[in-house]
Amino acid sequence: MNSSHSHESIAYVRASERIAPPQWALQEQLLFETLNKAAKEFVQRYTHPDGTLIWFEHWPGMDGSDDPYEGFMNLALLYVLGGSSELHEVSRKIWEGITWQWTEYGQIHREFDAYYDWMHHGEGYLYLYFLGLAGPATLKDRQRAKRFAAMYTGDAAEAPNYDKDLKLIRSPLTGSRGPRFEVSEEDWSTHRGILDDYLAPYEDIAGVDFASGKCAWSNDEVYRQIIAMMNERMNRGDVPLNLNATGLITHAFLHTEDEKLRSWVIEYVNAWQERTCLNGGIIPDNIGLSGQIGEYNDGKWWGGYYGWRWPHGFMTIIEPLTNACMNSVLLTGDLNGLQLAREQLDRNWELRKQHDGKWVVPYKRFDSGWTDYREALPKYPIYLWTMSMADEDLERVERIPKDHDWNEVIVPAFSGRDPRTGRETKHYIGNTQPWYQYIRGYNPDYPQDILSANYEMIGNQLAKMRAPEGDPHQWTEHYSEGMYSAIHIWQEMCPLYFEGLVQLTLGGPMHISHGGLQHGRVRYFDAAAKRPGLPLGVSALVEKLTPDSVTIHLVNTSLFDERELILQAGVFGEHLFLQGEIINKNGAVTGIVEVDGKWLHVSLPEGTGISLRLSMQRFVNTPSYEMPWPSEDKTAFIRGRS
Repeated sequence: MNSSHSHESIAYVRASERIAPPQWALQEQLLFETLNKAAKEFVQRYTHPDGTLIWFEHWPGMDGSDDPYEGFMNLALLYVLGGSSELHEVSRKIWEGITWQWTEYGQIHREFDAYYDWMHHGEGYLYLYFLGLAGPATLKDRQRAKRFAAMYTGDAAEAPNYDKDLKLIRSPLTGSRGPRFEVSEEDWSTHRGILDDYLAPYEDIAGVDFASGKCAWSNDEVYRQIIAMMNERMNRGDVPLNLNATGLITHAFLHTEDEKLRSWVIEYVNAWQERTCLNGGIIPDNIGLSGQIGEYNDGKWWGGYYGWRWPHGFMTIIEPLTNACMNSVLLTGDLNGLQLAREQLDRNWELRKQHDGKWVVPYKRFDSGWTDYREALPKYPIYLWTMSMADEDLERVERIPKDHDWNEVIVPAFSGRDPRTGRETKHYIGNTQPWYQYIRGYNPDYPQDILSANYEMIGNQLAKMRAPEGDPHQWTEHYSEGMYSAIHIWQEMCPLYFEGLVQLTLGGPMHISHGGLQHGRVRYFDAAAKRPGLPLGVSALVEKLTPDSVTIHLVNTSLFDERELILQAGVFGEHLFLQGEIINKNGAVTGIVEVDGKWLHVSLPEGTGISLRLSMQRFVNTPSYEMPWPSEDKTAFIRGRS
């Protein structure tokens, strides 16, 4: 791959066509303006001036820090897209505030969760990944990224989470204090009421009817049994969920370009590929500390922590797999890195059956066999196709029956599985399918529809936040508050959700909420302000993607100010622009600009726009958080006393 250290002269093009801003361009500007104001109100409502949150004096258990990070992480992502400059400092201050506050509560140690699973680590550390994109990277950022990565590469004596010889993460519960082989009753205390409505984690808990689909964690005797069984069967060894750790390692690589980190991601994904082959093509969900499949589970390859049986089944298998495989491709440029995720989608599809006239696939595996058959979700193969643009991944999407209108845009009302609709809308992400239809050319009204839906959702969230139930001074120290856990409250009150802006400007689906990096075909920098994001008044629309090109529209909605932006090939600079065709409003090519680099400088005089069809080579550059301007030396680190 080409080096990321490339601050040679940047190709330049100047827009000359005056245009009246199209509806989508005006809607984007309205969203930016609204989100900037909403961000200020949200921060004032829920934080102290020092960046800590207005909340309780005490919070028990191991769960918790991921949720406040999730509630405020989009401050950084909004800045990355072009939100107000104030968001840069505010997002950093609140990350520091949350980290300090949950250290005092006891969940965080040395700035990282003491121990928890990689579903929750994955959610919470999205904030770090967005701050990486926000840049510019400081010594503190790089040092922190390197230290966190060492906890999972086997290079941190205080956190021996990784077995270098067997290439396994040693527990489903890991962090800055190392693997948590035995949990206490206090560790799970805040989840007891919530998990009452979930399937039992084991099929042989005395006094629990497994077939009922519920398990009374709030019953003290049942709870004691669960904790004992977890310590005996679940808390030692590796699980597929740990593949989300590749996001943290990739994040560190993007800061440092340390080859050892790239090698670790490849090594760890390959280790799971080998385990899957040994298991006949289905990924096993529990690996013992000796490397044996089912070592603490009577030899069963199912039944591990957040595995095939409990609590979510296939979702917590395929999501970390998809994240890890996409990280592998980003770091290596080899699209074969998607193979393990592809194979698991195929194995799952092969197990399909017809029910009530619909094709359904199994989401869970019990001792009695495959079960919990539901309709296949197209979003996972959509992620793979967006990265590969390969016909085989397109076929994986298209084989799923369109038993509802894939063009339909929804307005999410809940982060997670909405109990009223049954839709999965974690982090209020719910429109991957209609975006896919748009980028394939089958949903031309999508830009206006999704931006309208986003505006409506922001209004709904502001109303919720301003209502009495949104007043943090009125919250009580109950672990469950009606529809959601108290610790989820900031996600539910947050008005900073903007799926449409991400999709339309970056040219990719919103990140996978459980630990996915924010991939996309392009990103932007304000050339005058030397910061990430679209300049004030500039709107962008990625209209078409092919394996070797991107078509994008840029509009300066201001009639008074010229704007300068730099367009980057890939969110992490992983692609290379070759040449740009300038296309007029009639679709004719009116000019050519030679680029041959990952950046293109675009001048937009007041009231002008430009449409560009940019040919490109994908995944040929070393990915990084680098910006178009020289930054601090990535090799400089502080070494403490030995």
